[in-house]
Amino acid sequence: MADDHTHVQDFFTARAADWDARFPDDGPAYAAAVARLGLRAGDAVLDAGCGTGRALPFLRDAVGPGGSVLGADVTPAMLEAAVRAGRDRGARLLLADVARLPVRTGALDAVFAAGLIAHLPRPSENLRELARAVRPGGLLALFHPIGRAALAARQGRQITPDDLRAEPNLRPLLERSGWRLTSYTDESDRFLALAVPRD
Repeated sequence: MADDHTHVQDFFTARAADWDARFPDDGPAYAAAVARLGLRAGDAVLDAGCGTGRALPFLRDAVGPGGSVLGADVTPAMLEAAVRAGRDRGARLLLADVARLPVRTGALDAVFAAGLIAHLPRPSENLRELARAVRPGGLLALFHPIGRAALAARQGRQITPDDLRAEPNLRPLLERSGWRLTSYTDESDRFLALAVPRD
């Protein structure tokens, strides 16, 4: 999601129409990850790089009718797929770059980001922008519905030492970006890293 979004947009535009059909069993993993956020009624939460909005209904349920749910993505076709799936009900969808979020500093209680980190051209800067948008004591969740090894196998590749999601790489990246890693899970059926803004 750099200033030039062409590569990311081309990749996801070509896959938007059948994205949900390709991964029909991910719902429970999304629900479990959102539950780990500990969101409360009335909270404001952003799904950064929301894609087709698979997390949005779970986020809405977590924050209740008095809460605020935003879904931001840089690919119009993915947001259109979210609308077709009805996931815009109870959420505000934004065509927006996570490098320049249209939200006030400290406006959010949490950011949920499924599969986002692999698509950030400047991860440290982009994660710093997410930290700007979250209040002190808020939370960042970096999520994927399957673990790193399972994802690599699905994509026909091997995990490499420079994988940003590997804990030895992710922890210092988050530190440089204004976050402190508090929980790290990389299992066959999920990847979930939780972080809080640094003091």
